[in-house]
Amino acid sequence: MPAHVSGTEGYAAEADSLFVRYESIPSEQAHSAVLHLLPKPPAQVLDIGAGTGRDAAWLASLGHRVVAVEPTAALRLRAMQLHVSPAITWIDDSLPDLAALAAREEQFDLVMLTAVLMHLDDAQRRRALPNIAARVAPGGMLIMTLRHGPVPPGRRMFEVDAQTIIGPARQLALTLELNRHGASLGAENRAAGVTWTTLAFAKRPREASSTD
Repeated sequence: MPAHVSGTEGYAAEADSLFVRYESIPSEQAHSAVLHLLPKPPAQVLDIGAGTGRDAAWLASLGHRVVAVEPTAALRLRAMQLHVSPAITWIDDSLPDLAALAAREEQFDLVMLTAVLMHLDDAQRRRALPNIAARVAPGGMLIMTLRHGPVPPGRRMFEVDAQTIIGPARQLALTLELNRHGASLGAENRAAGVTWTTLAFAKRPREASSTD
């Protein structure tokens, strides 16, 4: 892995404040719009851009096996100490390629990307989507959140139109199940005018062969 991963600017330096901010919002509240779409445990779950480990720990507590991907060592190493669980496997990997995950050749019942894709520019997102879709098992679910609004100083973020995700996703056998827009839960972001789009896609199951 390279020492610097595109899109991670500012996160290591702000690790302390990020842990306070992220961990203060329960995952059930952050993901209330998609609770009905989560697979029944035990399921294989992939959390891309796992950050402080809040969601990975929550998913593990529900009875899932979680692979948590986080390229920023200052977040990943501290998250591993904060959320100790035999049900969580931590991996140093990053978009757009997800090279380490690709080498494992695993697919997952649920893939989550919370506040991740806005760190990739258009070209990187086009490269990333097929690699993300490849990790979703047939019949599985992909859930992501997209951030809209002013970019904090020192961060690398881009505005992402949901339609630029929905169209290409359809070509990757991903069917849109939910498209919801809402205000930020965090007081600081809400005051700054930050809003979020939540998208959920179901991956079409493999078609049964004529001999089945």
